[in-house]
Amino acid sequence: MSTLIHTHPDASPLGKPVAYAQHYAPELLFPITRQGKRDEIGISGDALPFIGEDLWNAYELSWLDPRGKPVVALARFHVPAYSPRLIESKSLKLYLNAFNQTKVASVEVLTETLTRDLSAAAGAPVSVRVEPLSTRPQRHMGYPKGVLLDTLEIDVDRYTPAPSLLSADHALPHVGETLYSHLLKSNCLVTGQPDWAMLVVRYKGAPIDREGLLRYIISFRQHNEFHEQCVERVFTDILRECRPTALSVWARYTRRGGLDINPCRRTPGMPVPPDFAEIRQ
Repeated sequence: MSTLIHTHPDASPLGKPVAYAQHYAPELLFPITRQGKRDEIGISGDALPFIGEDLWNAYELSWLDPRGKPVVALARFHVPAYSPRLIESKSLKLYLNAFNQTKVASVEVLTETLTRDLSAAAGAPVSVRVEPLSTRPQRHMGYPKGVLLDTLEIDVDRYTPAPSLLSADHALPHVGETLYSHLLKSNCLVTGQPDWAMLVVRYKGAPIDREGLLRYIISFRQHNEFHEQCVERVFTDILRECRPTALSVWARYTRRGGLDINPCRRTPGMPVPPDFAEIRQ
């Protein structure tokens, strides 16, 4: 696969009328370099302050078996945070839909094809799992084991990202806790359509001011940025303003176009987030 690399999302298929391909078309994938947005938040080159991944769930995957009979499946993609590129979501939807009238020899062949194409687009190994519905795959719903911030009685007047709202009391003993909110809303960088998510912050260090953190999360309400970029912005702002000794930030975004995106960024040593879906997904 020959991959065309893009630096600006305005050239993507987002917000534009498109003709759906009838057969396998890897050229539909639209990779966007991560570095441009990382420059905005002070992350340069390969010196990433985090590890992590973007977990994609695909709910609308189908193809034809060798006899022309449709197969329907769920798929899961893990894109490493160190990959130089993210994949624009509408292009991934178009790419997956191009299999609808494509004959594929087996689930294994499809998995190999998806792995090859997505890894080439991202510029790093992408892991792929495909589960036909005939195998009865399960989806687990849950809530974080932590403190829900949304019941705090606060006044809010900031709706664009305001890192100054974040603080931690370094005069108090260090804690380890998980704080989460369902109130994260941001907007698509290109179309301005709303993106909804649960945001989870797990950290060790000086206690983070909870009211300030909730105000900060709400401050993304009129901010235009892709899911992955929002989570990286939250991570770097908390790391800089609160100075925890360990930090993990992850989001569970609601699905659009048969896809949901769940970025996670964490300092080395912090555990991988539990594998459950948010109720709105």
